[in-house]
Amino acid sequence: MSKRFNPGELEIELFCRGIRIDPSAGVEDDGNLFSRTRAGLGSGLEARIPARGHGLWVNVPVEEDFAKNSPFLLERQNGAYTVHDTRDGEHYALDIPPAPSWYQRRTKAGTVMSRIGVLQGTYLGIYVGNVCAFWNRGDENCKFCTTGLNVGVTEDLDKTVEDVVEVVRTAKEESGVTFVHFNSGYQGPRELEVCAPYVKALKEQVGILVGVQATPVKDTRQYDWLIDLGADHFSFCFEFWNKEYFRDLLPGKERIIGQERFFQALEYTSKKLGKGRCSGEIIAGVEPIEDTFRAIDYITKVGAFPTVCIFRPVRGAQMEHYPSPDPEDMKRVFRRVYEACRRHQIPIGLAPNIEVSLIVQPTDTYYLAPRDLGTFFYERYLGLLKWGAKPVFASKMKPRPRSAEAPVRETAAAQR
Repeated sequence: MSKRFNPGELEIELFCRGIRIDPSAGVEDDGNLFSRTRAGLGSGLEARIPARGHGLWVNVPVEEDFAKNSPFLLERQNGAYTVHDTRDGEHYALDIPPAPSWYQRRTKAGTVMSRIGVLQGTYLGIYVGNVCAFWNRGDENCKFCTTGLNVGVTEDLDKTVEDVVEVVRTAKEESGVTFVHFNSGYQGPRELEVCAPYVKALKEQVGILVGVQATPVKDTRQYDWLIDLGADHFSFCFEFWNKEYFRDLLPGKERIIGQERFFQALEYTSKKLGKGRCSGEIIAGVEPIEDTFRAIDYITKVGAFPTVCIFRPVRGAQMEHYPSPDPEDMKRVFRRVYEACRRHQIPIGLAPNIEVSLIVQPTDTYYLAPRDLGTFFYERYLGLLKWGAKPVFASKMKPRPRSAEAPVRETAAAQR
C-alpha cells in the first residue's frame, strides 16, 4: 500500500513530475494563465498546497514534455480543485489563486502592469536591465536558460522607475506584497548600478523589503552602497558546486566571472548583513547529489540560506530534453537543506508573507525533517525570532529617505 504524501513531499513530486489538467477543471477561468517569465521557471501553473501558515506555493510544470506523462491529474470536484494521483487513487486538495486584478491595469504611462512585475507566490519578481549578455553570445549562454525568449517578450524590457514604483505600490496595497525581488542577467560591470535607482525609489516612496539578484562584482564596496540605498537581501546564482558542471553548463559565467567570485560575494554580503539575510542559489537534479549536498553545507556554513531550484527542462533551452529529477533524490536534497539550516541555526521564515512558488523554500522542508528534539527546539527558536522581528519588519515597511545617492537611470535604449 502506497504512503500518502505530506505537503512537502507533494510539492516536490509536483515539481519533478508536473501535472496534467483535466478539461473539466476549467483552470483558465480561475487561475493565473501560464506565462513564460525569467529563465522559464515560472512557466507553469501557480498553485498552493494547503498546509500550516500560508500553505506551500508551487509553480507546477504543465507545458514541458515530461509533464505530459505525469501521474498527477488536476480535477475539479464539487467546485474545489484536487490533485488526483492516478497510480493509487489518492486525492490532494490544491488551491488555484486567481490572477490579481491589477495585472491587466495600466500605469499612468500606459504600461500593462503585468509587463513590469509578476507574482511568483506572494512576492513580486521584476527583471531589470538588458537581456542577459550571455544570451546574445550563443556559445556563452547558460544551457538550462531561456531568458532571451521571455525578457522583452512577455514583459517590457525598458522599465521606468516611475512605472516600477506604481506597480509595486499597487501590489503592496492590493495583494499584500511585502518583498520585491530584482533580478538581472549579466550586464557587465554595471550590474548593481542598474538596480540602484529602483532600490532607492522603492525604499523612499513605497516602503517594502527589497532583494537583489545579480552576477557578482569585484568591488565589494558596491554592496555597501546598495545596502545604504536600502537593499535587504542579496542572492547569488552559482547553480552548481561541481566545477566541471559549472564550466560546461555555464560557459559565460565560467569565462567572464568564475565560480570563486560568487563565493566571495556571498561570504562578504552574508557577513555584512548578518545570518539568514543572503542566499546562494543552486540547481538540484543535474550534478551528482553529493555535490549538491556540499553546496548546501557551504551556503549554510557562511551564514546564508540555500535557494534550491529543482531542475526543470524548460522548452526552448539547450537542456530541454534532459530528464526531470527523481523525486526521491530531491526529497533527500531538501532533507539536507533543513538539517543544514538547523545545524547552523539559520533564521529562516522570519520575514512576513514571503512565499516563493519557484522553489522549495527552506521553511517548506520542515515536512521532511526528523521528528526529534533538535527539530522541536529549532522550530521554537525560529518562532521566538519571528515574534521578536515583527517590529523590525514593520519599520522596514515604512517609506523613509535614504542618504545614499543612486545614479540617474538610463533607458535600456541608451544603455545599448
